[in-house]
Amino acid sequence: MRGTDRRDIGGPAQPLLIVRDLKRHFPIKGGLFNRSIGTVQAVDGVSFTVLKGETLGIVGESGCGKSTTARLLMRLIEPDSGEVIFDGESVGPGGMSLTEMRRQMQMVFQDSYASLNPRLPIEDSIAFAPTVHGVPKAKARAKARELLAAVGLAPEQFARRYPHELSGGQRQRVNIARALALEPRVIVLDEPVSALDKSVEAQVLNLLVDLKRAFGLTYVFISHDLNVVQFISDRVLVMYLGQVVEIGPVEKIYGAPRHPYTRALLASRPSMDPAKRMTEPPLTGDPPNPINPPSGCRFRTRCAFAEAVCEAKAPALVGAVAEDDHLAACHMAAKGSGHSLAPA
Repeated sequence: MRGTDRRDIGGPAQPLLIVRDLKRHFPIKGGLFNRSIGTVQAVDGVSFTVLKGETLGIVGESGCGKSTTARLLMRLIEPDSGEVIFDGESVGPGGMSLTEMRRQMQMVFQDSYASLNPRLPIEDSIAFAPTVHGVPKAKARAKARELLAAVGLAPEQFARRYPHELSGGQRQRVNIARALALEPRVIVLDEPVSALDKSVEAQVLNLLVDLKRAFGLTYVFISHDLNVVQFISDRVLVMYLGQVVEIGPVEKIYGAPRHPYTRALLASRPSMDPAKRMTEPPLTGDPPNPINPPSGCRFRTRCAFAEAVCEAKAPALVGAVAEDDHLAACHMAAKGSGHSLAPA
């Protein structure tokens, strides 16, 4: 069972969220006068769309920029350049205000305890955002109790408890309820189950699938766990060193990956089945320094198939044929790129 098929929503799927060439470089300061001595290219030209009613999974190694991308979507940090378009309207000056955007988009963070105010009962934490947006306090608290029930926490038992009185899985359920309080259309989930043990993880994942159906939600789901992403996603985006290297339907990404980085990630998944042991050349070394990434293809320094063209120019994110919904930024996958293994 995976996330809701977007065809169940009714009518043809349309882009709800469009991200164009999003960039964020963090300056590094040092020296006697605290001058800028370099920049970390955390997110460097990321573009993708999220369709109404789908779950887009984002995967990659630690430091690839996936969590920074989530924060840029929510405007928790400002991008250096690029554009986020929500339902046809640009977010920012001259377009959709941040207040309105945050009614439509909410986020669930990895650290369930740090996400909650330790001095507020969980009922008040859930009711806080609706109150800020003008909902009467009594109505907001009643809504909070409804949402507690929706995420599987009995209101009469949990409404007046504090975060330290809950388990990690219960706190994450509270954070999901809080994200639903403003009735958003998109929820960005940044490693929402990585801190939970496997039994609780499965319960929370099933809860997310059920809530998606019940509330007609769209998810951006970020995780380093490839099995979790496969379970819940409709499409998958793979990031490496601040850039998108592959994107496509989950069946194609997991069944026939086109980028050597994606293939190595999938092959590295632990398995008790000898037939599924790693067959791809293993990744060697650590990812390059994001302060000074390699020229051309950023993955070439760890790729067993790298050739001169990989150093000379950066590969475009393209499909094998026109109108292809499975794209890879690799010279081996690009027709006529000059790589010896590229399609003729």
